[in-house]
Amino acid sequence: MIFVPLPFVFALLLSLLFAYLLRSNGTLSTTPFLMLIGLCVLQSIIIGLRWGYGIAELRFVLPVLAVALPPLIYECFRGLVDEAQTSRIRLAAAPLAALVIVVLFLVQPILIDIAIIALFIGYALALLKLALAGPDGLDLARLESAGSAYRAMILAAACLFLSALFDILILLDFQWTSGDNAVILVGNANLFTLLLIGVAASVAARSHSGQEHEAGLRGTPAAAQPVSTSEDADIFGRIDALMRQEKLYRDENLNLSRLARRAGLPARQVSGAINRTTGGNVSRYVNAFRIGEVCRILSEGNSTITAAMYEAGFATKSNFNKEFQRVTGQSPDAWRKSAREPNGSAP
Repeated sequence: MIFVPLPFVFALLLSLLFAYLLRSNGTLSTTPFLMLIGLCVLQSIIIGLRWGYGIAELRFVLPVLAVALPPLIYECFRGLVDEAQTSRIRLAAAPLAALVIVVLFLVQPILIDIAIIALFIGYALALLKLALAGPDGLDLARLESAGSAYRAMILAAACLFLSALFDILILLDFQWTSGDNAVILVGNANLFTLLLIGVAASVAARSHSGQEHEAGLRGTPAAAQPVSTSEDADIFGRIDALMRQEKLYRDENLNLSRLARRAGLPARQVSGAINRTTGGNVSRYVNAFRIGEVCRILSEGNSTITAAMYEAGFATKSNFNKEFQRVTGQSPDAWRKSAREPNGSAP
């Protein structure tokens, strides 16, 4: 029987994710995510060859690939915040980190493990810092899926922490038992982390709106305010008028960045005004319009629920069903039946 190492199975699963993402949304905006998943595939294959078939020479390749992972993860999610602030230094961080590891191999190999652990923890903390702004901080993510992208970012940060933890355990294992448990740790821990990172990248890439972003859109974050102000009311009225008159919610790629650009306001002012005025986030505010539009379409004609969903701006059935239940308290089918009852009234 042919021996197939577990890492090859992980590589296959990640390759399927890569192919799906490339086929469904293979645009320039998803290139960093494709690169990240591709790197996870390559790393899984190298791990399989190293530990499954005992090719010891690959031990020099693994650290070089590993350090390219955190900078690429960070840049993927940073691209959902503001493409206009993409830095050449950040883009060069992955090959630069790989070069540092190569140099350490030549001059001070004992520092390699410490450098890798520090890098993973540092980028995990950087991701968590991005997450402080919440889902509304992902200006370039589609509003419908900003929550999913936000959770993917948290998952990616957790994976980096987890990978650093297992690197520490492997380092201690080599110190205490000469690496007797290293194969188990690598095969069942870091590989699982790679798979989760690939899934997170796939989710975040599908959340990217693919819209062009204009410089100068973001404003300086305002201090949190417990109640809505007169300025918030003015901004909210401006946004509300745009939503009702131009029906911006029908755009399935609508994101906070584009909404703010149409209003001629900084994104942080828009999200802050909506949050303080409605008590919810921008995504829920927009989805309320979309649900209202679906209800109008279903009550006035013979359109199918799926057709009404897409016409109103929803891109996925799962999110539509969840939001419809949240807003109306009923499933779409139940709402339509109650709306068609002679003496019934839909919410």
